[in-house]
Amino acid sequence: MKTVITYGTFDLLHWGHVRLLERAAAMGDKLIVGLSTDEFNAEKHKEAYHSYEHRKYILEAIRYVDKVIPETSWDQKIKDVQKYHVDTFVMGSDWEGQFDFLKPYCEVIYLPRTKGISTSKIKKDLM
Repeated sequence: MKTVITYGTFDLLHWGHVRLLERAAAMGDKLIVGLSTDEFNAEKHKEAYHSYEHRKYILEAIRYVDKVIPETSWDQKIKDVQKYHVDTFVMGSDWEGQFDFLKPYCEVIYLPRTKGISTSKIKKDLM
């Protein structure tokens, strides 16, 4: 069984998020999503519109997602990869190179972002 993991805030969920989850899930048999907690987002100076529990509820309803775990810090990724026997770590290409430190533990893949959509764009358009 091949396990894939990705991380994010997944606030204001849109089709670009779903497309990322679909592509990540296609790389293995099980997809785990590390979902940034409200407290961790505050540390990153990032505020989500929806609470952690609501974002988790939405992600768990998506057919591509098998498990949602809390992301509480930057440095938990190695532990998660080991704990969940992760084979592949997937992130959007805007993070290119930022998670290469995981390469001794698993395959690291940066997927191209979906053009024309982002949470930042949605927030800007609503202003």
